[in-house]
Amino acid sequence: MDKKIENLGQISGKVLLFGGVYSNLQALEAIKQIAEKENILPENCICTGDIVGYCAQPEETVQLFKIWNAKSIAGNVEIQLSEGATDCGCEFKKGSRCDGFSQQWYPYAQSKLSKDSLNFIDSLPDHITFNYAGKEVIVVHGSYENTSEFIFKSSPWKTKAPNFLENKYDVVIGGHCGLPFQDEHEDKLWINPGVIGMPANDGNPSVWYAILDDSQNTFSFKHHSLSYNYRLTNKLMQNGLLPKEYARTIITGIWDNTEILPAIESGLQGFGVNIN
Repeated sequence: MDKKIENLGQISGKVLLFGGVYSNLQALEAIKQIAEKENILPENCICTGDIVGYCAQPEETVQLFKIWNAKSIAGNVEIQLSEGATDCGCEFKKGSRCDGFSQQWYPYAQSKLSKDSLNFIDSLPDHITFNYAGKEVIVVHGSYENTSEFIFKSSPWKTKAPNFLENKYDVVIGGHCGLPFQDEHEDKLWINPGVIGMPANDGNPSVWYAILDDSQNTFSFKHHSLSYNYRLTNKLMQNGLLPKEYARTIITGIWDNTEILPAIESGLQGFGVNIN
């Protein structure tokens, strides 16, 4: 299938990067406020996908994202919703806890979205590309070839390397795995800004994003933590239709399980986020 790629061309000024909104309206409101505080234009705000997910307000979240006019690629959740699929497409192991939870939150999200929201989701590109401070950048969800592939800091570079498409790109902005990180190899850079819809399994309810900055005429970036009204998010998720375990994670900052994590990331549960 041909890839739908949106090329933004040359862009400048600060660029806000985030992923995994996961139907968390309160987190989306907070990140939008960051953009406004930093005077970052909507077209310089880029999401790595999965606008819809585990939390209680999928329709409201999509509509706010649409009104904001920020950019996003399609995550696996958007692709599955667009195709009317019966599962989230995360490729969780059948019978796993994550698989069981997805059989709760995915049908819930599917039932709440309007035709207008589904049309918006269907319009999202597979990838976004742009030039920034002399670097060619591509945005992927999991990986270029597989939207659902989990790529972490500890993933070997040989797994990351194909996403630079034989040196066509200098920087990959990735999503999907839920954890913020950076990984540099020779002159290539992988940045995962983290997600705003769920904590990073670090024992803190705050969530993560990143900002690119070309003010010194160089390519620079920094990860940031984001505080938001997580108590309201938690309360709204306690509706009897969504996994109570995910609602608990919103408060504790600890994932219910580490099924998807490599050994290194699993061992860091509850120890905070170390970006370096």
